[in-house]
Amino acid sequence: MRLWSILITLFVIFLPTGSLAQPTVAYQQRASQLLDMLSAPVGEDAYFSTLFLDAVPVAQWRALAADLRKQHGKPLARGAVQVESPTTGVVEIRYERATIGFTLVVAPQAPHRVIGLQLVGIKQNDDSMDRVLADIAVLPGQAALSIARLDEAGPVWLHGHRADALMATGSSFKLYIVAELARAVAAGERRWSDVIPLSHKSFSGRLLTSPDGAPMTLHSLALAMIAESDNSAADTLLLALGRARVDAMVGTSGHARPDATLPLLTTAEAFALKMPANADLARRYVAATPDARRALIAADAKRLTAGAVDIGTVAEVPTAIDSIEWFATPRDMVHLLDWLRRNGGDALPILAVNPGIAPADAKRWRYLGYKGGSEPGVIAMNFLAQGRDGRWFAIAASWNDSAARVDEARFVTLLTRALNLIAQ
Repeated sequence: MRLWSILITLFVIFLPTGSLAQPTVAYQQRASQLLDMLSAPVGEDAYFSTLFLDAVPVAQWRALAADLRKQHGKPLARGAVQVESPTTGVVEIRYERATIGFTLVVAPQAPHRVIGLQLVGIKQNDDSMDRVLADIAVLPGQAALSIARLDEAGPVWLHGHRADALMATGSSFKLYIVAELARAVAAGERRWSDVIPLSHKSFSGRLLTSPDGAPMTLHSLALAMIAESDNSAADTLLLALGRARVDAMVGTSGHARPDATLPLLTTAEAFALKMPANADLARRYVAATPDARRALIAADAKRLTAGAVDIGTVAEVPTAIDSIEWFATPRDMVHLLDWLRRNGGDALPILAVNPGIAPADAKRWRYLGYKGGSEPGVIAMNFLAQGRDGRWFAIAASWNDSAARVDEARFVTLLTRALNLIAQ
């Protein structure tokens, strides 16, 4: 992972969504000095707070600044400053080959030293979709992408790379669950406010530590599943809605080869199948038809629980990502996103809680919904976006490497570039 792909985050900062304020004199001064700090770092003690330098020592800061110069050329000028409070805003710095946005937070008390700094967006100069596609094509392993404008008649395909390649998509399958929930609500079969017990806790996520059987609304489960990718919420919803109904949504939403991914496994089942102790079940599962797979997971349910998962055995290396996974092509995911655009209803605000990219880049869009997925060897990103002019787009991409972990930050940067180019 590149040193500056996730830069420095002293605090996790969520900018408010209110109207922009005018920068104060103190904030404007620190914003202007950032150019000098990135160009030829010196005098860090006077610019950064002690708290910041305890987290990011001077030597590390200088190495980070040097890495940015190596990647993007010399810093040339300070660009726009968008302040949302007297102490917090986004500052753009123009480099020779890119414009980079930083969230800058200054202390409210004099001398207003910098207490927080985070890289929140990179816009390459003279970037193009052809360059993005070329960078995706050379990723190790296999990568695939599809970008479409969503018209009333359906997707209009704009750009793609191996768009019909069947890919492992990780937690992207949770979009099928929220789509089925939205369908059931629209049909009057469910209500977002319906309460069900947290009945199928999985091996990771915030809800793992919640009491067994805790009462949860369908809305709160969907929010945890999408915004936090909580596995317990996903497994509980999948089985509460009915696996057969969620499986049906795979075909309804436009998946071209649903048998390649059906039945949709719970997260506990999928990773239990990946365990060495269940190698015999995995072999039978991979060779079986969808109906035989359903029978297998029903017959061996006691072996396919979260308790069977030793997450350490799959946390570092890709494991069965080409055989026991949730599979879809980028075009399949675009069709699913288009289905959600048309029929998602109250699911759409849930998709927009976590936009998947830096806030400064997400703000280029009127609406940006997102759900991705990742595990060793797999990353997928799926965006439903509405431009400032009202037009809708879908972007779906996956990168699989069965030999090594993928560089997630590199992939996020590529997809951010694609989104920024479309937003223009």
